[in-house]
Parts: sequence; structure tokens; C-alpha cells
Amino acid sequence: MAACAALWSTAGIFIKVLPWNPLLIAGTRSLIASIFLLAWLRKPRFTWSFAQVAAGVLNAVTMMLFVYANKATTSANAILLQYSTPVITAIAGALILRERPKLEEVLAFVFVVIGIGVFFIGNEGLGGGSLWGNIAAASTGLTFGLYFVFMRMQKDGSPLESILLGHWITAAITLPAALFFPAPVVTPLSILAILALGILQVGLASVFFAWGIKRVTAVQAVLVSVIEPVLNPLWVFLFIGELPGHTALVGGFIIVVAVTTASVVSARRKAERQSRSAPIS
Repeated sequence: MAACAALWSTAGIFIKVLPWNPLLIAGTRSLIASIFLLAWLRKPRFTWSFAQVAAGVLNAVTMMLFVYANKATTSANAILLQYSTPVITAIAGALILRERPKLEEVLAFVFVVIGIGVFFIGNEGLGGGSLWGNIAAASTGLTFGLYFVFMRMQKDGSPLESILLGHWITAAITLPAALFFPAPVVTPLSILAILALGILQVGLASVFFAWGIKRVTAVQAVLVSVIEPVLNPLWVFLFIGELPGHTALVGGFIIVVAVTTASVVSARRKAERQSRSAPIS
């Protein structure tokens, strides 16, 4: 899950060097990712179960809402408003999956909220942007949170097909809509950027996500994914030179420590439980 979040976080750096409209970026990225996933799966298994279809639809809706939010409101709003996701996943996971959050996860939630708050101190907060853009950004918290739950419901199956379905839906909707925008400027750099977005940022990330979600609870998965907005400005700084503010660094540190501590405690708890249940030879 950490590897997945790290790959997700590269979106900022690749999109910054890609002078295309957001619909074309989203659609082309999903088209490339779907080709990558088809090559990886070879023979995808579509059961058309409720969980498989629901996860695919939620994935597509999240990607399209997030693209619209980034166009209609500030980037800070789009990211900040999305991070009701851990709370949504915790509630839905408890109700649907019966995976109740552990004490260390609840405490991590608290520090993640504090860290995100500190992360955006000195930013423009929720100022700027349109009302509908802010609503779209907030809605991604709901859709993304439920996406984790329905992916976790497929822990005994193959959740990668849900991601493939989500990319097909996204490409089918956004690419025709992108025809109403000016033609993109195609350069070697833009080709490399869109290939990196499709193959690495969402393609390979999907493989890690599908593997990880079968082995950790929905709550653990979403907690680890919160390191994405922490790493995003790091890549931008390393490759473009945009230095994050001091408050962003402090907030990011709080989030990483909270998520890491909760993950380590949960892993130790699981190891102790397994050692107690292991037969004595």
C-alpha cells in the first residue's frame, strides 16, 4: 500500500509538465493504464459481482470528480476536502465488512487530521474556487472511502478487475468530452509524461493496491494511502524546485509518523496473535 501511495503521489510532477486539458489527461491516462493492466492480467476474470462493479464505478467517479475539482477549485481545496476518506472508510468498513478500527488506528486518525490541518496552514484554506468545485472535491472523500471498502470485499477474489473496469469507464466518458477542447500539444516530454501517468502512476500502482488490499484491512489501507499528499510536494521540489513551506513539512512529518506507528503496532499485534495460535511442535 505504501508503494501504491508513493506512485499515486507522482501525479503532481507529471501533470505539471503536461500542458493538456484535464479531461484528456484523465482519459488518456486511463486508456494507457487499462492496456497495461490487460497485459498484466492476460485473462481478466469479470464476475460482475456487486462489489466488483461498485468498486469499478466508484474508482471512475472518484477520478472524474477529482479532475473536475482540480479545474473548478484550488489544488489545496481539492486535496484537503478529499481527506474525509479515512473516516468514511472506517465507518463503512465497520458497518459493511465488520472490520472495526483498532485503538492505534483511531489515534492515527486523530493525528492524521491534525497533520492535514497543519499541512495546509498558510495556504488559502477553503478560499477561492467555485462552490461546485468544492462540492466535487468533498464528494471524492465519500466515493474514494467507499472504493476502499468494496475493493476489500474482494479480498478472496481478484480486485484488479475492478480497477480495470474503472479505467474503461473513465476513458469512455472523458475522451469523447475532450474532443470539444483544443488539440493537445504533443512533444517528447508530454508523451513521456502521459506514459508515466498511465503505466506507473496508476497502472503499476493499481497492481500494488490490488495486492495490498487483500492483505490489510480497509482502514489500514486508507491510513497508509494518506502519505500520498505528503510525498506529492516532495517530488515537485526534487524535480522542479518548488520548496514546500515549513508548515507543510511539519504536517507531513506528523502524518508519516502517525501512519507508520499505527502500521507497526498493528503488525506487531498480528504477529503476537499468530505466535500464540501457532501449534507447539
